[in-house]
Amino acid sequence: MAELIEGLVISHLGQGIAVEHDDKIVLCQTLRRLETVAVGDRVLWTQSSPDQGRIEQILPRRSLLMRPSRNGKVRPVAANIDTVFVVFAVEPYCDFLLIDQYLAICENRNIDAALVLNKTDLAQSAGIEQELLDYTNLSYALYRVSATAASGLDELKRALKDQVSILAGQSGVGKSSLTNAIIPDKELKTNTISETTKHGRHTTTAATLYHMNEGGDLIDSPGVAIFGLAGLSEPQLAYGYREFQPLIDKCQFKNCRHLVDKGCAVRVAAENGDISMTRYQRFLKLREKMPTAHT
Repeated sequence: MAELIEGLVISHLGQGIAVEHDDKIVLCQTLRRLETVAVGDRVLWTQSSPDQGRIEQILPRRSLLMRPSRNGKVRPVAANIDTVFVVFAVEPYCDFLLIDQYLAICENRNIDAALVLNKTDLAQSAGIEQELLDYTNLSYALYRVSATAASGLDELKRALKDQVSILAGQSGVGKSSLTNAIIPDKELKTNTISETTKHGRHTTTAATLYHMNEGGDLIDSPGVAIFGLAGLSEPQLAYGYREFQPLIDKCQFKNCRHLVDKGCAVRVAAENGDISMTRYQRFLKLREKMPTAHT
């Protein structure tokens, strides 16, 4: 039996998977019976030729981010993430419904979440500030940056240090310019992966893990703007709202839907102004979007 070597999955390339071991990159195939390997996975692989190998086993994951796939299925985006940094911007417009989706997924997936407001060089409305206050009151970290004016980037880099992070957000919010500012030699690193694995330039939709010079890893996943509510149940969606968590057990009924249910502690808290009414209303909106929702 060939020796099992531990490695880190740093990219999907065409039919192959780029695995890093001892600063070298090896192009690997996977065993058919294995579930889908994700960028960020730690794997055990065997060498089949000097620069090629085969992934034999995926090591246990501490977290996994999924996205909707065809036929109602979900597929992994990235594994072993510590923090999702949700990027949004004054323009195109702040999609707080999307932000709430990301946060709900993180609450349920054992992943920390932080907010990054980009394009702070543009004027913004007082309405945005009120919404942001709701998040910071819930202890979500908020970083104000401008990739174009290069402001706030040092603080963001410090937050990214010594952990595995991914930037998420709708298109147009400036994720790519932020990634390029955080990893100035990204192009160089991407080319190295492509050359080593003889795969030419790999497509921008593939997630790729980059080591940051300051320490820590950033998974760049350009093709993935929306995770939807991949795999969340209605109770999990409610749990995904951090301010609901201490209230859920106080609801009169165990299967409370937090709509017009009798004795719902969550709805009462929103009506009394103890928790954010706008967040509660967005929860109701997301709940309606769920395939399982029934009023």
